[in-house]
Amino acid sequence: MAVAPFAAPVPVQAESLERGSSLWRDGWLRLQQNRIALFGLWTFMLIGILCLGGPFFTGYSYESTEISLRASAPLERIVLKTEFRKVGEPRESYLALSSLEDEFLGQSPAERRAIIERVENGNEFREGNAAYRLSNQRHVFGTDPLGRDLLTRVLIGGRISLAVGFAATLVSIVIGVVWGAVAGFAGGKVDTVMMRFADILYALPFTVIVILLMVIFGRNFVLLFVAIGAVEWLNMSRIVRGQIIALKNQEFIEAAISLGLPTHRIIFRHLIPNVMGSIIIYTTLTVPNVMLLEAVLSFLGLGVQPPLSSWGVLIDEGSRTMETSLWLLFFPAVFFTLTLFSLNFLGDGLRDALDPKSSKD
Repeated sequence: MAVAPFAAPVPVQAESLERGSSLWRDGWLRLQQNRIALFGLWTFMLIGILCLGGPFFTGYSYESTEISLRASAPLERIVLKTEFRKVGEPRESYLALSSLEDEFLGQSPAERRAIIERVENGNEFREGNAAYRLSNQRHVFGTDPLGRDLLTRVLIGGRISLAVGFAATLVSIVIGVVWGAVAGFAGGKVDTVMMRFADILYALPFTVIVILLMVIFGRNFVLLFVAIGAVEWLNMSRIVRGQIIALKNQEFIEAAISLGLPTHRIIFRHLIPNVMGSIIIYTTLTVPNVMLLEAVLSFLGLGVQPPLSSWGVLIDEGSRTMETSLWLLFFPAVFFTLTLFSLNFLGDGLRDALDPKSSKD
């Protein structure tokens, strides 16, 4: 009986191979299908780019003042006033076109209107040793009560608010993840003591803790990161602890323990990487909360100190003059609101995208 020869192996076409997947790749694909989350992602990236690079192109400094331009309206036309001196260089200053009439209060209303029309039409007007003409200078968002460019201050304030948000969130993540992971993995009395300590801190008013830290260590910008991060880690520790308790009895953790791996290696190499999805989700939701806390501190006078500003400081300043200069409140509030909404939309989208229960079979 003849034996049939072995059949040659059929070559597998490269096109027929299905690309492997992972939690992160599936999460990104699901995130792309969430239009609201994508809107939050791109909006936040745009605001971040504007705050980082925008102040270099506005043409103004966030701390340079021009009292004669105090609280000028957005895009209001600016008049250049040149005073000629007998000795020395001419002195130049700027004032809003709407304030030009105040320079000629000694003249009749008709004469004042004629002067304003002359300057508004691009002609120069001279009186005594002073000359008035339109300037090419414009302030897109107007100016604040000290004559500082509001657009530059809003963008600089965005840098401060975002820096506080991310730096304080980083502090809270580092403390909360380590604290929750150790408590959840150790269990027993260690878990009880650690979480009761967290409960005590959670019961203390946030403002009292910040005031105590500032009384002890003084008021400075870096302390603001530590003060907020030292409170926000409490929620993170609870979330991580619950995730670790659910994972520590899994087979791969029992295998690591049976191999004699040290505790710190099990926690940092096996447990924490498996809860990174929850950590990333909570991070995107913590940043806006931290920015809100910074705004509250700014309202209480415990936030960023002049001449620096944050969105919270600018909103506080704008709320005092909203009846006469609404734009001082409107523009920082719009940037602040868009950032908060975009981060919340992104956080909700990441929560849905990284949820393993929603993955395809």
